Amino acid sequence: MQRTTLPSALAAGALLLSLTGCGGNADADGKTVTVTVGYQSKTINTVTAGTLLRSLGAFERELRALGRRDGHTYKVKWQDYATGAPITAQMIAGKVDIGSMGDFPLLINSGRGTQLNAPTRLVSVTGYNLRGGLNTVLTAPGSKLRALSGLRGKNVSTSVGSAADGTLVRALRQAGIDPEGGIHKLNQQPAVGASALEAGSVDALSQFVAWPGLLAFQGKATALYDGARLNLPTFHGVTTRKAFADERPAVVQAFLAAQIDATRYLRAHPLDATRKVATATGLPPEVVYLYNGTGGIATFDPTLKPRLTAALEKDVPVLRDAKLVGPVDVSSFVDDRYLKRAYGSADAYAKALRAAPPASPNQLWLKGEDRLRTFATPTELLRFAGSHRDRVRAAYVPDAATGTRWFADRAIWVRDGHELRAFVTPDNARGWIAGHPGARTLSYPAALAAAR
Repeated sequence: MQRTTLPSALAAGALLLSLTGCGGNADADGKTVTVTVGYQSKTINTVTAGTLLRSLGAFERELRALGRRDGHTYKVKWQDYATGAPITAQMIAGKVDIGSMGDFPLLINSGRGTQLNAPTRLVSVTGYNLRGGLNTVLTAPGSKLRALSGLRGKNVSTSVGSAADGTLVRALRQAGIDPEGGIHKLNQQPAVGASALEAGSVDALSQFVAWPGLLAFQGKATALYDGARLNLPTFHGVTTRKAFADERPAVVQAFLAAQIDATRYLRAHPLDATRKVATATGLPPEVVYLYNGTGGIATFDPTLKPRLTAALEKDVPVLRDAKLVGPVDVSSFVDDRYLKRAYGSADAYAKALRAAPPASPNQLWLKGEDRLRTFATPTELLRFAGSHRDRVRAAYVPDAATGTRWFADRAIWVRDGHELRAFVTPDNARGWIAGHPGARTLSYPAALAAAR
């Protein structure tokens, strides 16, 4: 796939705008209003504004309540996309009213909306990771690549302009590699890139949730670079057309109230929420829980935390260097007014704004059980897994260096004295070993044996 340049993208957007009408308008009777929501079902850290929200019917309930107050009948039209780019195109064309996408696509959404006189506003966050662990660079099983520095001159697939592309660009720069000239970058949709990695036509794949966890779980890829090594926040959020929000602020507030309810449901019922998302997307529940479960890679919190919005300011130069966006005014793009109203009071919003992500626990899911078991240490988890080897459905451990949750049987294990520690990538493990004389790597079977 060839990269779409900014001028051609703007021309396409302008054409769409000239050919289409507005979403969110009342029907001919003047009483029925259709609200179009663009979401990404398989980008599962957006589920509180998409897949889970839809399955719970929370937005529809809020709109029915709104309709009883204002006399309108509201309908919701859900449109599913693979990435944020087509959602932005449809929003600029006035055909999507509310959409969810990653941080880099959000900035493109803002920039292109402003340039085409169709401004948008960031009104909430779905899932985030303060260190950047939602994005991962992968290689094929058996690859000789052991560090990002080995990608020089290699074929690397990513979705240009996505959060995963941003991680790749930053990580390559830190490794001393020109992100444009130092590798052969292929601009591909996630599914296409996954197939290319499996076929051997690319050496690495940089993608966002849930593709890294899915491919690792399926045994089709191994993690080469943990995005949390950047220690920069990454997140997905909800954006709306400014014209729509100005015309129907109560609808935007209703959507955010529903998102808050969906977030509370996910936190209170992580396994039930996992099953709902897995059923809707076809993703394995074990993969959904890796990201969305208790202490998962994604923390769900709608509030527009200053640390997250400040990260957007740092993202703008990366996108501008790649000529993917023009000037972006982050301060005018971020609009928390509707969310504050949805929380009901300034105190409630302030309390939610202060909430910090929980630590990721060591957890194990046995076949046939409707709960996960939690262990104080990775060693204790391994000991239990070793004695229930045939019954383990999934086991989750945090990376000892970055905190990124990963599958225990896909992790790199290190024995450090009497302790066993897990790491997402060989590079993370090497960094630990360098600072802990006597520590050494173990295979997963060896780690199970050592934990007895």
